[in-house]
Amino acid sequence: MFYGSVVWDPWLIVAQIVCIQCLYYLTLGVFMTILVGTRVSRMSLVYFFDYATITLSTVTGWGIIASFVLSSVAGAGFLLYVIERAKKCLDFAATLYIIHLCICILYGGWPSSITWWVVNGTGLAITALLGEYLCIKRELQEIPISRLRTSK
Repeated sequence: MFYGSVVWDPWLIVAQIVCIQCLYYLTLGVFMTILVGTRVSRMSLVYFFDYATITLSTVTGWGIIASFVLSSVAGAGFLLYVIERAKKCLDFAATLYIIHLCICILYGGWPSSITWWVVNGTGLAITALLGEYLCIKRELQEIPISRLRTSK
């Protein structure tokens, strides 16, 4: 499909949002398991959604922060393959983090930690900017045109 002839497809948009959200939490879980799972007795949703776990005062907190940052880098890659358009990256990245904020509010209340806001704001910036950069690089690639000659 050509970019100029895109029609409004809300089901595609919802599917892309769900896909990006699931991939983000999947990679966050993998990074949390690697960086935090070895330090705690039991992994739980607290490390994903409770703002109090994101702290600079413990090694576990640093592992959680690193997991969120690495997941945001992976999220940029997901934007490249799922969204494929640079002008839509900011919208989908913001949607990802707004949904994450809503889940965090439902899970543990309004995030009152400045560290939580800095980590998630940085994650949003990394996801959006790196995703846009990667999409722009792909959009600017030359389209290979091969001419096939038929011999008679």
